[in-house]
Amino acid sequence: MGLLDQIDKNKLPRHIAVIMDGNGRWAKEKGKLRVFGHQNGVLAVRDTVEGAVEAGIEFLTLYAFSTENWNRPKLEVMALMELLVATINKETKTLMDNDVRLNAIGDLSQLPDRCYKQLQEAINKTANNKRCTLTLALSYSSRWEIVEAAKKLGRQIQEGRLNPDDINDQVFSGALCTADMPDPELMIRTSGEHRISNYLLWQLAYAELYFTQKLWPDFRREDLFEAILDFQKRERRFGMTSEQIK
Repeated sequence: MGLLDQIDKNKLPRHIAVIMDGNGRWAKEKGKLRVFGHQNGVLAVRDTVEGAVEAGIEFLTLYAFSTENWNRPKLEVMALMELLVATINKETKTLMDNDVRLNAIGDLSQLPDRCYKQLQEAINKTANNKRCTLTLALSYSSRWEIVEAAKKLGRQIQEGRLNPDDINDQVFSGALCTADMPDPELMIRTSGEHRISNYLLWQLAYAELYFTQKLWPDFRREDLFEAILDFQKRERRFGMTSEQIK
């Protein structure tokens, strides 16, 4: 029996978030430039997305480029942006074939014009797909997102459209980039690092965290299935006792 067949379709996480880490180290181990790792990381993205569709995952969010990544060497950033455009152009057909809707969160205004245009075209083209929503976190950081949400709510208060006493978890969540999707129940990070790295800090409050030693370019759908199976073995109590859950 394969790993996919072992997954209980009645206990699936609706939303899986992934920190794709290890491209640079993977390339270094092979004596290549870091961009070589990013290029091979695209294969992992394709296989993971297709695996998520096979498993029945409704939402998949990938941490593709953080606000801090803009501080990397200029040549690497330029190569990443070019790779992003090429990947979007190449993979849109795969998204259409798998009925996957593309979405993006983050400070997208910081993207180069060409990248932004290609991204929006792919988002528009896949807008009616319904099987899975693939969200790319681009020029994203959770602290940036939370600050922007606070500004948004502050403006609503200033304009008299919101009473401060009415702000609760739901209202604040509605001001975030992820307002239209459920919070992730499972967060996967590759490369053996045990950090959240400024990623979906609000949304991951009750997520199960799964860390694997595999570097991102080596990650495949079977690794995703293993993470889902691990998730299904865990008891999620949300502050309650085991007896209450049972």
